[in-house]
Amino acid sequence: MKQPITDPTGREGAGRGASRSRRGVDEVFGRSGSGPLSGIVIADFSRVLAGPYATMLLADMGATVIKVEGPDGDDTRSYMPPVRDGEATFFLSVNRNKHSIALDLKDPKDLEVARDLVSASDVMIENFKPGNMERLGLDYATAAELNPEIIYASITGFGTGAGAHIPGYDLLVQAASGMMSLTGDRDTQPFRAGVALFDVITGLHAAIGILGALHHKDQTGEGQLVELNLLNSALSGMVNQSAAYVTGGVVPTRMGNEHPSMYPYAPMQTGDGMIIIATGNDAQFARLCAALAMPEVAADPKFAKTLQRNANRDELRDMLHSRLASQSADQWFTQLSDAGLPCAPIQDVRGGIEFAERLGLEPVVLAGTGSRKIPTVRHPVAYSRTPVDYELAPPELNNGSDLVRGWLQSQKALAHA
Repeated sequence: MKQPITDPTGREGAGRGASRSRRGVDEVFGRSGSGPLSGIVIADFSRVLAGPYATMLLADMGATVIKVEGPDGDDTRSYMPPVRDGEATFFLSVNRNKHSIALDLKDPKDLEVARDLVSASDVMIENFKPGNMERLGLDYATAAELNPEIIYASITGFGTGAGAHIPGYDLLVQAASGMMSLTGDRDTQPFRAGVALFDVITGLHAAIGILGALHHKDQTGEGQLVELNLLNSALSGMVNQSAAYVTGGVVPTRMGNEHPSMYPYAPMQTGDGMIIIATGNDAQFARLCAALAMPEVAADPKFAKTLQRNANRDELRDMLHSRLASQSADQWFTQLSDAGLPCAPIQDVRGGIEFAERLGLEPVVLAGTGSRKIPTVRHPVAYSRTPVDYELAPPELNNGSDLVRGWLQSQKALAHA
């Protein structure tokens, strides 16, 4: 016999479909209701990057995201330059499709609004320093008392145990995880990645975790705590490099732009600049040598197999550079691409956006309507039946206060009806 569904406090629940009614939430908050997460309400207490990136992805998918900011706003509102019309592009990059409400969580009245929001939402996400939410009375145990079906996603830098006191900055994680030891040339100092990579990866992991918990909730009616930390996400995201040590007992080292296991798989010098050539297997290498009019190299036992190419990469590099010097990077890109070989030009960010546009990928989308339309980067997933949308521009601070407060009052009235 199937056991009754219980919430985290041990009380018996009503099971699937017992969530408070979200009927009309899309209309209230100005969404089309066409996305795969239409009707889901997310209380977003996260700041800066990892959490906001996760909630933007979910908002693009149709979720109603209510962004709770302090009186001065998310820190990234002040991350300038660069700017667009006086607003920080950092903030604009990860906050479209959200409604902002400014709350001082140290103020009892504002804290009560925050608690009402938790009660009325399907998902809550936060990335405060461990212990802060408990002191405010917004920790998971308290949230589950307010709303037994809540999915509570909590992001920390280094977990809630021995590393709880370490601030959760991406740069610290790049250093502590070993990532910086892999970035840069052999003879240079370690370098950070050019983007807060582990914040982004943790944001992706958070979105995945929330989606998994939503599926479980749909099946059982149960909410749950979803915990993430930047260091675990970093070690997972380093894939083959972290596995080199965990699985093989090998500590990877910096190799500049070269790959530890494949060659050629790096920038190569041409007649007027560099081009990336990525050879993933022996068959591709043979095709590359044919396209370069040097088929005898592919037949040479020193280079025919991946293991031998790695062992003799210095000699092979000189041979490839000598041949590639006969034409420009653009000429080689066209010629090798036409031959079906993996290669790419090395460009700045403007070149990357323009390259995607030439390929028909439409990387830039306008978020918002009316007078406030802001160009943003396209959501990475395309759905054939439940398309994402860009109906709301990144919010101005506290722009949704009246709307959110009015909706919360209506939800309280429904709960007491």
